[in-house]
Amino acid sequence: MDFGRVITAMVTPFDGDLNVDYAAFENLVDYLINNGSDALVVTGTTGESPTLSDEEKLTLYKLAKEVARGRAKIIAGTGSYNTRHSIELSLKAQEIGVDGLLLVSPYYNKPTQEGLYQHFKMIAEAVDIPVMLYNVPGRTAVTIEPETLMRLSKVKNVAAVKDAGGNLDKTSKTRILAPDLDVYSGDDSLTLPMLALGAKGIVSVASHIVGREIKEMIESFEKGDVNKAREIHLKLFDLFRVLFIVTNPIPVKEALNMIGVKVGGLRPPLTPADEKTKQALKETLQALGLV
Repeated sequence: MDFGRVITAMVTPFDGDLNVDYAAFENLVDYLINNGSDALVVTGTTGESPTLSDEEKLTLYKLAKEVARGRAKIIAGTGSYNTRHSIELSLKAQEIGVDGLLLVSPYYNKPTQEGLYQHFKMIAEAVDIPVMLYNVPGRTAVTIEPETLMRLSKVKNVAAVKDAGGNLDKTSKTRILAPDLDVYSGDDSLTLPMLALGAKGIVSVASHIVGREIKEMIESFEKGDVNKAREIHLKLFDLFRVLFIVTNPIPVKEALNMIGVKVGGLRPPLTPADEKTKQALKETLQALGLV
């Protein structure tokens, strides 16, 4: 399965009452595809998945497929800390017709490496579509170690890993142990160095704002124009960092609203950006000529 180079981890738009704004979601899908996204993750962490009901998630998958019309792959974020529930939701997403699944490491219950292996293996073997694992120890308190990724790379349907571990040594080890596993950067600011290690692309937050530029950076690197890729990386670096000065997706939702792509607020326990965050975002967007 080729998920492409630039995968956007989509926010979920809400209306004034914090109900899912399905019309705004449809507009956002179209906007992202027209601005460089090869694939979209729907109801991932950036989409505030813990606060969405299964009914809301399934409706979003269906709408994403309908709006995309084959122009971009749709990846459903169906992972959780409950293996049985993840399987059930994954099967329903598959029935809708999504192109793949994003499975985050179980959070809070802190499984062992064997537990991680069994969890992902059970879900992957229950479906017939490609699976991307999601390693993000900063949120889950556990790391999918390179040795476990090696084992999982041999499991049916496990095609890729979103590597948000922030440890390039472990990324290198993963490339050695599991050379057939597609690696995607899970941190915008590490995309360029990870490309040098053989990463295929990025599962991005910043692509909500600068998707075309990120695609140009990756394509420049692939063509051997490392200087151009570095130039783009450095130009966008402040944006990459400011989008994570407080908990994601607080900054990116504020930034989208600032540039006129209306996505509303956030469901509790997340809260709106404070004035300091808003000012930092405004200054960064102004420097890039986006507001």
